[in-house]
Amino acid sequence: MTTIAAQISQQLAEEIISGTLPPGTKLEEPALAERFEVSRTPVREALRLLDARGLIELVPRRGGVVVNTSPEQLADMLEALCELESLCCRIATQRMSAMQRRQLELLHEEAIAAAEKHDTDAYLELNRRFHQLICQGTQNATLVASVESLRERLAPFRAAQSGVERRLEVSHREHEKIVEAVLGGQPEQAYLAMRSHTTRLTLHVMERIEAQRTARGGKTQR
Repeated sequence: MTTIAAQISQQLAEEIISGTLPPGTKLEEPALAERFEVSRTPVREALRLLDARGLIELVPRRGGVVVNTSPEQLADMLEALCELESLCCRIATQRMSAMQRRQLELLHEEAIAAAEKHDTDAYLELNRRFHQLICQGTQNATLVASVESLRERLAPFRAAQSGVERRLEVSHREHEKIVEAVLGGQPEQAYLAMRSHTTRLTLHVMERIEAQRTARGGKTQR
C-alpha cells in the first residue's frame, strides 16, 4: 500500500470512529479523489484497507458504505485480543528460544530510550514489534495469525487515543513487568502482567471512543 493510500485510510478511519462519518455514509471514489486531490488508485487502496478492518463494506465499482461497529462489537473484539495476547505471553514464556528472549530484552531497552526521548513514532513501532515477538514466541502459527488479524482490525480504534506521552510512561512500566516474568520463566506472572496491560488499553480505548462519539453528538446503538 502506498503512503498516500495509508494516509487517506487513516484520515477516514478517524472520521468514522469519531462519528464524523456515521454508519450508512457512502464513500464514493470520485468524491474522495477530489477531496484528497489524488487519483482513484490510492483511494481504492484506502477503501480496501478500511474494508479489511471492518469499518466499511465495499460496493463493487462504486466505493464503500460505513458500517455500524457497536460498542458491544468493539468490546467483544478488544476482550478477545486481551485474552489471546495474555495466553500468548504465558505460552511464550515456556517456549521462547534463547534468541527470542534476547531480542525481547533488546527491544525493551530500545523502547526505554525512545520513551525517554519522547519519540512517539519510534516507541509505537517498538511496541508493535514487542507484542509481535511475544506472539511468535508461542511457536503456534494459529495463535499468531489470530492475534495479528484482531490487531489489524482494531488498529484504527486503538490509535484513536489521546495523552500519548503519558501512555508511553505507563506502557513502559507495564512492559517491564512482562519482560521480567518472561525472562524469569514465570508463565502465570507473565499472563497476569500482559492481561493487566491489555485490559488497561481496552478500557482506555472504550472510554475514548465513547467520549469522541458523545462529543460529536452521535448516538451509539445498543
